[in-house]
Amino acid sequence: MIGRCLRHRAPVLWLLLPLMGGVIAGKILPWSCPVGWLLGGAFAAAGIAVWFSNHARIWSIGLCLAVFLSGAAAYELRRARIDSWDSLPPREARLTLRIERVFPPLPDGKKVSGLATITEADTHLRELIGQRLYFSLGKKIREPEPARSSEIVVTGLLETLPREAPLATFEGFLTASGLNFQLTRGRVHDVSREAGTYALFCERMLERFGAILSHGLERQPALAGALRAMLLGQQHELGEEQTLQFRQSGTMHLFAISGLHIVVIAVALHGTLALLRLPRVAQVAIGLVALWLYVDITGGSPSAVRAFFMIALTHAALVLRLPVNPIATLSSAALVSLILDPMELFSASFQMSYGIVAALLLLGLPLTERWTERWPLFRDLPKATWRWHHHARDHIWRWLLGAVALGVSTTLISTVCGVVFFQLFTPGGLLANLVLIPVSSLVILGGFLSLLCGLAGLTPLCALFNHAAALVLAFMEWSIAWLLKIPGFFLHVEFLSTWAGLAVFGMVLASMVYGYSRQWTPKRGGFWPPFALTALALVLIARFG
Repeated sequence: MIGRCLRHRAPVLWLLLPLMGGVIAGKILPWSCPVGWLLGGAFAAAGIAVWFSNHARIWSIGLCLAVFLSGAAAYELRRARIDSWDSLPPREARLTLRIERVFPPLPDGKKVSGLATITEADTHLRELIGQRLYFSLGKKIREPEPARSSEIVVTGLLETLPREAPLATFEGFLTASGLNFQLTRGRVHDVSREAGTYALFCERMLERFGAILSHGLERQPALAGALRAMLLGQQHELGEEQTLQFRQSGTMHLFAISGLHIVVIAVALHGTLALLRLPRVAQVAIGLVALWLYVDITGGSPSAVRAFFMIALTHAALVLRLPVNPIATLSSAALVSLILDPMELFSASFQMSYGIVAALLLLGLPLTERWTERWPLFRDLPKATWRWHHHARDHIWRWLLGAVALGVSTTLISTVCGVVFFQLFTPGGLLANLVLIPVSSLVILGGFLSLLCGLAGLTPLCALFNHAAALVLAFMEWSIAWLLKIPGFFLHVEFLSTWAGLAVFGMVLASMVYGYSRQWTPKRGGFWPPFALTALALVLIARFG
């Protein structure tokens, strides 16, 4: 029998998969094709697809080729590598930078760093205008940090970044983000343009959120920092020991604003607005605006944006009375994200976020249905004769099967990505996440209620909800410390090469897509291929120790 979770189709994959293939080809191919040729080929392929629209095979080939070439062109346009600079030494440069992102400050407060776009440069550096770079600037103790969207005039040491760098390094993060330059040892001369009103509003709200979440926890700075880290994505608030424990247990993702945070807050917002008895459309509009403000104020990470897009599309389907299709929703969110910034495809956040949700939908939900059909409780007892304890036990059993099925499906993705990006394999991560994901939802809910009360001026309730969330966080830290004492709970592992690990990641996802499209039938291998691929990769192309 075909389960409900296997009935979904996603036509948008005809656009998403070729686009991803084109972006990847633009990055890995040794040659660099002129953008004009790529766009010309894309238009020609699109014309062929339109001309032969009555021939399904030719139409599909033309469409996929057009999107593939467009993806390669998008990579070249976004990366905009200036090859002549590869052989030039570092030099002092005076530039005007438009701030895109400011990284958390160092403890000494003497430097500020982040990402920016060059808007003005001296005559001999005019070709750098439009390039994005990483900056590190000296800052006086009481000097304010540059705000997002502001423009500053700086002088510093300008040098090129390597074309490729190990993903586990900071340079790897920068090159994966499409940056070609970095400016270090810099100093600010002037602010040529102040930050916009909206950017300043986000900065002020972030500071206010941090103050609200700290209220009543002044004597527990470690727990207050962990609460701010979980609700605001400020991982620098965690202590070194806390960071190490959460990373080794495979639960560090709880402190990145992701689908878990957005879903919990979206549900809480929906419940709050439902109490006001507003019209359905007004509830959706107000809820989405508030949810987007939270996403943007906390940094707009790819995982948070993905979750917002999925929730927005789901709300739109419900308002328009259309069937909700989670596969199509996920694909549409990924397509929009890559159109806005194709370089996101190479970030750890994008790959882990979309990969884990894809594993949930493609493998986790079908596996849950298969297990509940195969191992039901009270099979020989008519349901009409069940007592209350039968229903309770059946509900708990189904929840447990679902939690394990979803856990093992996401563990496949987190295992491969953990080895690729962090050189960590956490066999005990499944157990830790089964316990801590539901528990962390209570922390997020408590933090949201604290923020809501703080914005409403109900300060005593802020302290109440903060203390409740901190108590749950203390339990989480105690649980992780106990779990890490289990031998073999985590291991240091790395693939023989980065590209081998990324290829394994792609093959595991492809096996999930294939299995889903074939309804996970035993004749096609059943549910085993993704697990077999992951196990073989760890045995054959991974190095332990």
